[in-house]
Amino acid sequence: MQPMQLFNLAFRQNEWLAQRQSVISSNIANANTPGYKAKDVESFEDVMSKSVRMTVTDGQHMAPADIGNLRQQESGFGEAEVLVSGNDVNLEQEFLKSSEVVRSYTMNTQIMKTFDRMLQSVTKG
Repeated sequence: MQPMQLFNLAFRQNEWLAQRQSVISSNIANANTPGYKAKDVESFEDVMSKSVRMTVTDGQHMAPADIGNLRQQESGFGEAEVLVSGNDVNLEQEFLKSSEVVRSYTMNTQIMKTFDRMLQSVTKG
């Protein structure tokens, strides 16, 4: 029997979300610190693409190179105005990032709850 990779993936995403929320909180806490530069973590997709190699197991599957082309490039988003103090933290963007983390965590949790209920219904008969 193969291990449940979905649980491992969900766990890794929750770890990444916690780390991102910590960085966002640090940015918000330092919003008035002179010279502070806003930080962010590498996207989860980039982290996973480095640690998990996608392979084509069937000739009709999409090749891994095609997956990268499906991402939309964001233009101008995330660029903050640098203040006279040298601080470039934009509170509006940080709060948007924070709400994105909460939405992702909620969705991840709901998917895992549903998957767990499905597994329980199958094993209970």
